[in-house]
Amino acid sequence: MSEPIKFYFDFSSPYGYFAALKIDELAASFGRQVEWHPMMLGAAMKVTGAKPLAEIELKGDYCKNDWDRLARYMEVPWTLPAVFPIGTLAASRAFYWLDDQDDALAKRFALAAFNVYFGQGRDITPAETVAEFAEPLGVDRDALLAAVQDQAIKQRLKDETGKAIDAGVFGSPFYIIDGEPFWGADRLWMIRRWLKSGGW
Repeated sequence: MSEPIKFYFDFSSPYGYFAALKIDELAASFGRQVEWHPMMLGAAMKVTGAKPLAEIELKGDYCKNDWDRLARYMEVPWTLPAVFPIGTLAASRAFYWLDDQDDALAKRFALAAFNVYFGQGRDITPAETVAEFAEPLGVDRDALLAAVQDQAIKQRLKDETGKAIDAGVFGSPFYIIDGEPFWGADRLWMIRRWLKSGGW
């Protein structure tokens, strides 16, 4: 049995949003599972010296146009939030709390988080907002609010981010397939070819 594809992302990453909509479907067509790993991209940026794309001269304007274009191409909801980028501690902590209980639910939660932030343009920084969009998925609001303040869950996110960086992850989205790293939403075509051929 092949190992799961490891999918790393930050909830504040537009390209992470676009990749999240497709990665499980792509993997399933090759009989592969996907492990989702939200991380704090800012920690990786401290290592690489990078800045958020939208804050980089010339590149920021290009990316904003590219996000609009990619959303039209994929025919998916897209709004560049008024507050962008953001820290996504509450959503990321909530993901790992849910993932320990039900990984399928955690993925549905992650997609909901992406949709609220990039589909609706709503700030998902507040834990109360995270609890609000998690509740229709069957998640207990009070339990989630308690979990995102739990020291063990806080440490879990720090540890997951550290492990991602140690594995070579420096951007969002990032994938590791049988030890082979791929970076970017625009690498999905290459991932498909890699899985089909077994690598080259």
